[in-house]
Amino acid sequence: MTTHSIAVFVGSLRKASINRRLALAVQRLAPEDMRFVFVPIDGLPLYNQDFDDGYPAACQALKKQVEQADALLFVTPEYNRSTPGVLKNAIDIASRPWGTNSFAGKPAAVIGASIGSTGSALAQQHLRNVLAYLDVPVLAQPEVFVQFRSDDLIDGEGRIASEDTRKFLQQFVDRYAEWVARHVR
Repeated sequence: MTTHSIAVFVGSLRKASINRRLALAVQRLAPEDMRFVFVPIDGLPLYNQDFDDGYPAACQALKKQVEQADALLFVTPEYNRSTPGVLKNAIDIASRPWGTNSFAGKPAAVIGASIGSTGSALAQQHLRNVLAYLDVPVLAQPEVFVQFRSDDLIDGEGRIASEDTRKFLQQFVDRYAEWVARHVR
């Protein structure tokens, strides 16, 4: 059995992040042939085009981690109707310098959670636009906009309290696994 390495980008740095909990829930539901690697984005410098002549070590490490992955999973909150700056910064770093886009061709999915009723829909749309430009094939359906009506919907270890939410997320995970298998050679 071939194992697929999934680079997971969580756009929230908060310790009790509901998006990190969502990512952990997806990981728990995934088949055994998917290995999730959470990509740290909290210690990265802000992207600066001056890096292009000599990328800092942290930026090189990020690019290498993306390049070693078979597929990508972006789990984003919504900040002011868009993606968090820390997530966009990581994407900018790993896609530069020009001609060395580490994301190109890697299959991806975009999901997210919010306490609001739109569940990060606008942030996800912005992120999909960026990923399209970076030549990342993104799973279109099912869309996953999780509204955390209560803090215990998914616990800190990714255990899902609601059977309806578990079934919905399992449908997503099954389609994502198919998507990855179809695109990874």
